[in-house]
Amino acid sequence: MKGLRFRQVDVFTSVPFRGNPVAVVLDGSALADEQMQRIAAWTNLSETTFVLPPSSPAADYRLRIFTPRAELPFAGHPTIGSAHAVLEAGIVKAGGARLRQECGAGIVELVPNGGTIWLKAPSTSVSSLDPARIPDLEKSLGGRAIARPLVVDVGPVWIVAELGDAEIVGNLRPDMAALGKITDAAGATGVTVFGKSSDGESAIHVRSFAPAHGVAEDPVCGSGNISVAAYFRHCGRPERAYTARQGMQLGRDGRVSVRIDADGIQIGGEAVTCVEGTLAGQALGLRHVPGH
Repeated sequence: MKGLRFRQVDVFTSVPFRGNPVAVVLDGSALADEQMQRIAAWTNLSETTFVLPPSSPAADYRLRIFTPRAELPFAGHPTIGSAHAVLEAGIVKAGGARLRQECGAGIVELVPNGGTIWLKAPSTSVSSLDPARIPDLEKSLGGRAIARPLVVDVGPVWIVAELGDAEIVGNLRPDMAALGKITDAAGATGVTVFGKSSDGESAIHVRSFAPAHGVAEDPVCGSGNISVAAYFRHCGRPERAYTARQGMQLGRDGRVSVRIDADGIQIGGEAVTCVEGTLAGQALGLRHVPGH
């Protein structure tokens, strides 16, 4: 009994173990929803993905994305990491100019360019956070005043807050229990904060917290960075192309390239495979795995 092909890909880095890992199961057709969720809880990464045949002729493959506790319609680093894995595994041929990945948010276009994979973000909606929730948010983030927190829906829903500079962002010690209650009450996935950088390598530093989804802090968050870009665009800020840095507080050093233009928001990042193997068929209770 053969198992399911599996890769663990580090995203937003070219250096193994310095980015954000995503677990990619390349033969997801053999699994039921319950098994996918159980595997995602077991890997205990911020996201685990399952590659499936597309249901739309416009897509090259379909992707399902799970946190340890729930399925997401879209997420940034799993999208880039899974694209890297399907190209490396030969599921999709590398000769095309772009990939089309079907997910819960629709069809996402990805463009490999050298070592970087760019994705065009799904459309976002931006709204103000209920003013009644702002005092609790400020308290959970150490009592610092937040001028204009916004709620950005890009599939995952992030409360986005600007905290001034990177030093404040880096020293932040959130109250995770309080953040979880706030995000649940607001119908959000988590909270993403950012501050201006002076490191000479990036424009901003970013941190993303999703304790209600079993992810206290996401090392390098694609949808969180898309949400910051949506925040800039919504507020009429001048940022159009920049690099964000994330993950240093967790021993990582991820770099997210961001573009904001008339066509929307794009993010790009490198990826590297750190683990390659199989999930045992016997452990999954599989009698037959398609393609084996």
